[in-house]
Amino acid sequence: MTLPSNNPLAPPGQPPEDGRQSERANEIRRGVGRLLRAHGLVGLPEVTLPNGRRADVMGLSDKGIIWIIEIKSGPADFRADAKWPDYQEFCDHFFFAVASDFPIDLLPKDTGLLLADRFGGEIERPAPATPVPPARRRALMLRFARLAAERLALLQDPDLSARADAFKSQT
Repeated sequence: MTLPSNNPLAPPGQPPEDGRQSERANEIRRGVGRLLRAHGLVGLPEVTLPNGRRADVMGLSDKGIIWIIEIKSGPADFRADAKWPDYQEFCDHFFFAVASDFPIDLLPKDTGLLLADRFGGEIERPAPATPVPPARRRALMLRFARLAAERLALLQDPDLSARADAFKSQT
């Protein structure tokens, strides 16, 4: 089965058609996914939050703990993006994920820090805990579950999207 290159389930290293993710960012994302699994979380890339911002990776534990990971492929990427504070109200732990050669002194000290490459990752600095309110946690967990289920359904039936769009236009 061939996936469109903008499908988040496409093979690592295959950047989306809109060019948002570099090959380096995709390698960091792959390592982040492996790190999450090693810590008992499941990860989902490109999750749109209720405020319209899009988290690079959202992780969810079996106890409902939510991590958001913002991937930075280099200093220019970090300097060009000031949206990351908008993610913090939607997670219990917020991390930046960077490659080992990233100048980590550029990153805020009050956030978590992951070092990652395509083979895996490690927690360089734990993220402070900022518990998500219960109603928001429930909404985020439902969003996570529905998005994961939708992506799985599209993987199993790529034509499903066109049929769903046609149904929406009739209602």
